[in-house]
Parts: sequence; C-alpha cells; structure tokens
Amino acid sequence: MNGLLAVADLSGDPRRRAHDRRMQRLLGSSAFITIIISALILFVLARGSIDFLKSIGWDLGVLRDSSKAPGWFPRRERFDLITIVMGSVLMGSIAMLVAVPLGLGTAVYLSEFAPTRVRKILKPIVEVLAGIPSVIVGYFALKFIAPNIVDPIFSPDQSRNMVVAGLAIGVLVIPIMASISEDALRAVPSSLREASYGIGARKSTTTIRIVLPAAVSGIVAAFIIATSRAIGETMVAAMAGGRDGSGPRVLDPLEPGLTMTAAMTNAAGGTDQVNSGAPFQVLFFVGLLLFMMTMGLNVIGDRFVQRVRQQY
Repeated sequence: MNGLLAVADLSGDPRRRAHDRRMQRLLGSSAFITIIISALILFVLARGSIDFLKSIGWDLGVLRDSSKAPGWFPRRERFDLITIVMGSVLMGSIAMLVAVPLGLGTAVYLSEFAPTRVRKILKPIVEVLAGIPSVIVGYFALKFIAPNIVDPIFSPDQSRNMVVAGLAIGVLVIPIMASISEDALRAVPSSLREASYGIGARKSTTTIRIVLPAAVSGIVAAFIIATSRAIGETMVAAMAGGRDGSGPRVLDPLEPGLTMTAAMTNAAGGTDQVNSGAPFQVLFFVGLLLFMMTMGLNVIGDRFVQRVRQQY
C-alpha cells in the first residue's frame, strides 16, 4: 500500500464533495439575493427620481426655493433641498460631537483599563443599548435632554430644536461607536503592548502612541457606520427636531429643523401626506440622494482604511 495521499484522497469521498458543492451554491445564492435586493432598492429610487425630474422638466433650479421665505414645503411644490440636507448634516454633526468622544472613550476604557470583571459586565450593557428602539430615545430627548440640559443652558425659543435632536441621536449612536471601536482595539496584538511596556512606556502612553494608531482602521469604520446611522436616523429627528421646513432657520441649531429622513416621514403619513405628483416623486429623489451620501461615506472610509492598513 502506498503511503502517499493524493489530492482526491484529501478532498474526501464523493458524497462529502457533493455536500460541499450544495453548501457553496446555497451560500452563494444568499449573497446573490442580497445583491439583487440592494439593486432593486437602487432601481426603485432611481426610477422614482427620473419620474420626478421629468415632472419638473429636468429643471434642477426647482430644488432651490428662491422666494422671500424659502423652505421645504412639498405640498406647495416648494422643494428647497438645501433646507433638509443642511438639517441632516447639522443634526448628524451634533450627534457625532457627542458620540465620538464618549464612544471612543468608552472603548478605550473597556479595552485597555477596565478590570476583566468590569468589562464582562459593561460590554454586554453597551451592546444592549445599541438595540434600544429610537422612539424611546426620542421620548428621552423630550422629557430629559430638552428640559434639563438644553433649556437651562441655551434658553431656546422652542424646546424641540436641532440641538435637542442632535444630542439625542448622539446618545443613540454612542453604543455603535463604542462597541465597534472596542473590538478594533482588542484586536491589536498583545505583542505591541508588551514591546511598549518593555521599553518603559506607561499604559496611557502605550494606548495613545501604539494601540490607537494600530486600531485606527477599525475606529474609522466605527465612525463611518455611526455617521451613517446618525444621518439616517428618522424617529428621533422627527420627534425632537421640530419638523420645521423653514429654510432660514436651518442655520440656527437652536431653532426647529427638518432632516431628509424626517421630511420623507412627514410626506408618508399624517397631515402632510402626499400620494402622487411631484410632491410624492421628490421623495424618491431625496431617498436616492441619501443613499448616495451614505455610499460616499462608505467609499471614503474604505479608501482611508486601505491606506492605513498599508502603513501598519
């Protein structure tokens, strides 16, 4: 008997190979279905956007309200797109000003400084917080953030404004930033830490100079995901942001504002509901723009991550 094994012997018997091929086709089908669903979403948004552009004669000037009181009022066919884009950017920026320092600080503590027992308790809590329904955070904004934080400090004219909504959205995305960043920090090889300690570096110095740079690709990924979540948040923005489409107010974060997602929600139901014509078709255009914004963030983040990985 020859003691040498052929490749066919290592691959197993025919039944096992047939089973592997079936599993490969099944998993490949799952990936293909996911791609098809994404393509269908993009197709529906693109078709609706084209219908809207046809209805306005491909005149993009319609998307800039030049009246004395510009704003986003689709039922009056006044589509000041800059109003809702700036509302989304402003609330999302306020949210990230909250989420980045608190989320990254939480991640660093859990990864580098927390005792094992404390980490085992806090990490599941952080991950559970990521699953809190956004409507609960919306009520938290109205009942706690507005009366106890924003009103005493800034004294705004209205308790529902973009600062309140931004802070609440920041609270909502802190767990996302913290959990993904902590996983990235924990993935840094222990040998890097030990080498730093071996030359006399303190724990804080090792964390700042060694661990954080080595984990920057994962931290950037966390930032991109959290930013996309903040820009795409609907319920908190609709509940706490004031849902005011007046254009001049969008530059003042202490005034009510309107995000892209909240504008789409307003038009989907309630007194501002629209079902046909340009006021309905413009929602697909807004959805496509939002889709492209989040895709652009992902592409930029992916390029940055690849460049950093080449350095480290």
